[in-house]
Amino acid sequence: MFRRIAALALLLFASAASAQNLRIGLREDPDIMDPTLARTFVGRIVFAAVCDKLFDINAQLEIVPQLATGHSWDEPKTLRITLRPGVKFHDGEAMDAEAVRYSLNRHATMQGSFRRGEINTMESVEVVDPLTVLIRLREPSAAFLAQLTDRAGIIVSPRAAEAAGRNFGLRPICAGPYRLTERVAQDRIVVDRFAEYWNAASTTIPRITYRIISDSTVRLANLQSGALEMVQSIDPDDVAAVRRDSRLRINITDELGYQSITLNVANGPRAQTPMGQDPRVRAAFELALDRQVINQVVYEGLYTPTAQPVPPTNPLHVPGFEPEPRNLDRARALLREAGVRTPLAVEMTVPNSPDLRQAAEVMQAMLREAGFELRINTMEFASSLQAAVRGEFETYLIGWSGRVDPDGNTWTFIHSRGPSNDGHYANPEVDRLLDAARLEQDPARRRDLYAQIYEISLRQDRSRIYLWHRKNIVAHSARVTGFTAVADGLIRVQGLRLQ
Repeated sequence: MFRRIAALALLLFASAASAQNLRIGLREDPDIMDPTLARTFVGRIVFAAVCDKLFDINAQLEIVPQLATGHSWDEPKTLRITLRPGVKFHDGEAMDAEAVRYSLNRHATMQGSFRRGEINTMESVEVVDPLTVLIRLREPSAAFLAQLTDRAGIIVSPRAAEAAGRNFGLRPICAGPYRLTERVAQDRIVVDRFAEYWNAASTTIPRITYRIISDSTVRLANLQSGALEMVQSIDPDDVAAVRRDSRLRINITDELGYQSITLNVANGPRAQTPMGQDPRVRAAFELALDRQVINQVVYEGLYTPTAQPVPPTNPLHVPGFEPEPRNLDRARALLREAGVRTPLAVEMTVPNSPDLRQAAEVMQAMLREAGFELRINTMEFASSLQAAVRGEFETYLIGWSGRVDPDGNTWTFIHSRGPSNDGHYANPEVDRLLDAARLEQDPARRRDLYAQIYEISLRQDRSRIYLWHRKNIVAHSARVTGFTAVADGLIRVQGLRLQ
C-alpha cells in the first residue's frame, strides 16, 4: 500500500512539474539575443516571449498595437505613436517615450545593426510626453509601420543596454511576458514568467524551455514521447504521423517568406569565381534546377515553387513572374558561352538540418547533368550566418521567414546598402526602384515596381535564386491550448495554456 501511495505521489509530482514548464523544440540555435544585432527566425520565436514590440500582426495579417496603444500620421512624414501606460521592463524601469526614442536610435545607429536598413527612412524620434513619440521620416514610406511589427519595433531598457553594451544579447532586458533565465548554446534557452508584465493575465505558464533539436524526426519523437509539448516545425513527411496520433495537434499555414540561394557576387575573394563574376554561369546554375522535383522528393509536394520573394498570398505578388522550366541544353550552352571548363566546381553552404542537406543533394545530382560539380559544405546555422556576412561562401542555401510588407522580403537583401545583402550585389537602377517601392502608396504601381526589380536583379543580373515558399508546420500536444497560428510562424505565448 505504501508503495502504491508513493508511486502515485511521484506521478502527481511529475505531472505538476510538467505543468510548470512548457518545452518547445526549435530546429536551430538562435544567434545573439540582441534585437538590434539578431537575424535568425528561431531567435524571433524566443523574442516573442521575452521582448514585446510597438506593434504586432494578427492572424488576419493586420497590424495591431502591442506596447503602443495606437498611431496616426500627422502628415505623410510624421508618425505619432501613443504608448501603453504602466509598462515595466524586466529590470523594473518604466517603458516610456524616452525608452522608445533610445531603442529606435540604437537600431538605427549601432555598429553591425541589422535593423538599420529596415528603418533608414527615419530622420528623428521626438519625445512629446512620457506616453507619446513623434517619428519623423525623410520621405513618406508605405513600409515603415510594418517594420515596427518585428525586431525594429522591440523596445529595450536603456539602463540595461547602456550597462551591458555589446554584451546585451547575453541577457536582454525588455518588456515581454517572460525574462531570459538561462542559455546553454546548442542545447536550451530557459525563460521565466515576468510577474509585472503589463498583460500578466494572458500568461499562466511559469516557465518555457526552448530545446535545440535540429533533426525533424528527433523533434517529433520527443513530442510523441512527451519530452516536448510543442515543436516549432516538423518536416512535411512527418505530418501524417502527427495526424494519426490523437494526443497531438497540428497547425499548417502559408509562410510569409521563402527559401533561396544567396550568390556571392562581390563579397571578398570567394566571389572571384566564374559563378560570382558571370551572370551566364549563374543563369546556367538556375536552369539546371527543377524546383518542383525537389519539392516532391524532399517536401512531399507541400511547398510552393517560386522565382520571387513575395508569396502568392500577398497582394503585391507579381503574377506571371514564375520559375523558368529546367533546360539542360540552354544551361550547357551558357557555360560554353562563358568559356568555363566543366565540370565547374561550386561550393554551397548549407545549414546542418536533414531536409536542407537532402535538398542540396538533389540539386547536386541535377547540377551534375549540366556540367557543375556542387560541393556541399554543411555548417551549424548561426555559424553559417556569420560566415556569410564575412563573405566566406560561394552560394548559400538560406531561408527567410518573411514579413507582412514586401519591403521586408526585398530591400535588406538586394539593395546595395541592405544589411542582409551577404553577396554584396549592387545595381544603381535596382536601388532606385527598391527605394521607390518603399515610398509608393498605390498597390498597382508598387507591384509594377517590384516586377521591374525582379526582371533586372533576378533575370538580367541573376543576383539570387528563389526556390520555394514553405509552410509553417507547428505541432503540439493536445495538452497545449490557446495557440493561434499566424503566417509569420512565430509561437506567441500570450494565451497559451498547459493542461
